[in-house]
Amino acid sequence: MKNPGEKLMAELAEERKELLLGSVLTGVALLGLLVGVYADWTGMSPLLVTLGYVVSYLAGGLPAARSAIGNLLKGELDIDLLMVLAALAAALVGAPRDGAILLFLFSLAGTLEQYAMGSTKKAVVALMKLRPDEANKQSQSGEVARVPVESLVIDDVVVIKPGERVPVDGVVAKGASSIDQSSMTGESVPVDVAEGSVVFAGTVNGHGVLTVRVTKTASHSTLAQMITLVTEAQAKRSPSERFSDWFGARYTVVVLVGSALGLGYFFWIDLPAAEAFYKAATLLVVASPCAIVISVPAAILSALSASARRGMLFKGGAALETFAKVRVVAFDKTGTLTTGKMQVTKVEAFDIPETELLRIAASVEAHSEHPLAQSIVTYAREHNTAALHVDDAKAIPGKGMTAVIDGIQYAIGNRALLIERGVQIDDMVEQRIATLEASGNTTIVVASDVVLGVFAIADTVRVSAKQAITDLYASGITKVVMVTGDSRTVALAVARELGIKDDDVYAELLPADKVRVIEDLKKTNQVAFVGDGVNDAAALVTANVGIAMGAAGTDVALEAADVALLSDDLQMIVKARLLSQKTNTIIKQNLTFAIGILIVMVITTVFFYLPLPLGVLGHEGGTLLVVLNGLRLLLL
Repeated sequence: MKNPGEKLMAELAEERKELLLGSVLTGVALLGLLVGVYADWTGMSPLLVTLGYVVSYLAGGLPAARSAIGNLLKGELDIDLLMVLAALAAALVGAPRDGAILLFLFSLAGTLEQYAMGSTKKAVVALMKLRPDEANKQSQSGEVARVPVESLVIDDVVVIKPGERVPVDGVVAKGASSIDQSSMTGESVPVDVAEGSVVFAGTVNGHGVLTVRVTKTASHSTLAQMITLVTEAQAKRSPSERFSDWFGARYTVVVLVGSALGLGYFFWIDLPAAEAFYKAATLLVVASPCAIVISVPAAILSALSASARRGMLFKGGAALETFAKVRVVAFDKTGTLTTGKMQVTKVEAFDIPETELLRIAASVEAHSEHPLAQSIVTYAREHNTAALHVDDAKAIPGKGMTAVIDGIQYAIGNRALLIERGVQIDDMVEQRIATLEASGNTTIVVASDVVLGVFAIADTVRVSAKQAITDLYASGITKVVMVTGDSRTVALAVARELGIKDDDVYAELLPADKVRVIEDLKKTNQVAFVGDGVNDAAALVTANVGIAMGAAGTDVALEAADVALLSDDLQMIVKARLLSQKTNTIIKQNLTFAIGILIVMVITTVFFYLPLPLGVLGHEGGTLLVVLNGLRLLLL
């Protein structure tokens, strides 16, 4: 059984054949029309005139007739039937030239529309070309051989040379380089990677040689999941698309009945039979809903392809349309508004140089695996701080570390550890600790027989967070909410830094509590929830639009969310919303134009005079215009 990507490739190959055939038939229809018109104007043989028009009718009309007959046998009426009947009516009243013009332009419009709509699939197929077919597999003995990517299994080791594309998702086992992830996440700046870094299939290695351990097979890589999600999204109908299909099927009947009634009206006002049938044929053409039916899918499919190229995966047109209507955005804090990594934000030394305090603390904490301890070690490394020799290092669970340096015993941890060691915390130190904690920091105190200093450590706010929230308000969002399992003190500190109101902060929540908050918000507004997709799956599903940030490599995020943003850049949310709003605007433009031109041409045909060729130009031209307007989204 073919996977979605292979199926899409097969569909595209078949569509190319159909496009080639359609182009040839359109060309033959034009040639027949020109021969017939030229022969008629120059007074050549009537047989040549007839032959030219017959060729034009057959080339331009047979595909439409075949479609119409096939649908009739299934009990369905379609727009092709309207065009064929109009062309035949024109021939019956002595206007075969106008019928030939109709069928040529209808064939041309269909061919151009097929080409334009096919470009949305080409944009998705381009994703498949990102992954190389072969990889440099390294054996246990160190030998490297070229093998098919599909043959790689988890824990295989591959070597990626400078300039090569990463063949599969994996973890760097050896080497350092920079990776161009723009094809995956939409980020233009290459990402530095070293041992332990995650890399994704389809991205481009920079200057260094990397040895990578495979963590996902080719068929389960993030790139493969992207292709699957995008192809499935294009198959899903948005509410507007479903209405378009429903409308088109029923409106065809209305056009047939209306044209018959129009014919009766023309006879009633004593028009000659030829003129009555001519006007009825024109009515068939101008009242056909081609432009209306194609208005929505032209915009939706273009937007889905454009967003996929930028690392924004919408799971179908419904999410794309709904996001524009959202008025409340709820953010998870940890890992979404913040980096999810504890970092030292402030160092305060008492009666000791700050550099010496850092050396002592980092040397002791190097013997601990706790995230808070590692944040101090990382901070010291960033400041090129040399380590000291440590003796008798001990971890005190839930409290901190103790160790001996140069015969002096040090305690590094929380208040409980210092109290246990008999270290007094004076009012000044207590006040500094309280001030740091009120700002959302966790404090680590360093002491010997007295307190030497304090480290303030916090999960830092993402650089893009504050501007993204400001831009969301500018885009029409009326409320931004934070939901988190952290303490209210920490949550409020982060919220105030980002400009989120205190009343819109929901702290100390369990996953079930987050769902309850989202459900309450949904009672009055359309709500989007933004989380990391791992522990927020229930809230992502509950929201009107669930958005998973940094979803690259995260299976849960790709499954649970309606929109998966592969980058950690919060501005991607703003871009996704603006794309959604632009898509809805173009849909409204298309429908307004399509319905407007239809009404104008119908009124002109019934009560005044509209030549059939002008009606054809208005009808087919309108269809092409709404398609081209929708395809503008590919350029965003």
